[in-house]
Amino acid sequence: MRWGESLVLDDINLVVHPGERLVVVGPSGSGKSTILRLLAGLLLPSAGSLRIHGLEQRYLRLDQRQPPDVRLVFQNPALLASLTVGENVGFLLYRYGRLGEAEIRRRVGDALAAVGLAGIEEKMPGELSGGMQKRVSFARAIIQDPSRADVQEPLLLFDEPTAGLDPVACTRIEDLIVTTTDMAQASSVVVSHVMSTIERSGERLVLLYDGRFRWQGTVAQFRSTDNPYVEQFRSGSLRGPMQPKEV
Repeated sequence: MRWGESLVLDDINLVVHPGERLVVVGPSGSGKSTILRLLAGLLLPSAGSLRIHGLEQRYLRLDQRQPPDVRLVFQNPALLASLTVGENVGFLLYRYGRLGEAEIRRRVGDALAAVGLAGIEEKMPGELSGGMQKRVSFARAIIQDPSRADVQEPLLLFDEPTAGLDPVACTRIEDLIVTTTDMAQASSVVVSHVMSTIERSGERLVLLYDGRFRWQGTVAQFRSTDNPYVEQFRSGSLRGPMQPKEV
């Protein structure tokens, strides 16, 4: 992936297995968010190919008639402030108008109950704490659209899901990443710098630096490997192969 003359991702080879929870880690500016944007269909690679469920993605998501079921949970909850919580969670169901009001409300209620927020449909986003807003965005990601019942398992993308949260809220969100991936019968890709999130929500990890994967393995291997990139990331040391670029 290139931005002009800048090579952002170089010779990346990534496979996400069905039902897997993959965490992409690495320092800021290493290309992690670019991987999420590619998977979300917001960018296309400058070279090589991107396949989701075996189908090559040749067009941006907005240009596809039937894009794959990819759901992005933003770092910022990205709730619409003028809509109630229920309207935010059921936004796409309301927009496409394929279901009646009662059925949409039932599905919204089930999604909110699944993230521990039953009964707040009529509240406005501004009335909620940051952690609650984040959980509402999870409910929006797992709500089921019956018009897509025949498609393959969704891909859930989480961009720094615990950034700025206190430790207790982090634990709640980390548990939700696991449960929502299972509930949606999905695969998930998480981008995070937070060690607890990396270890609690991931099954397999890849470390990205300077546009290339420098290591990949299981969570247990991440804790014990002597790979110099992982060692520096784990310890937060200023010494190691990952150094700020000169401007």
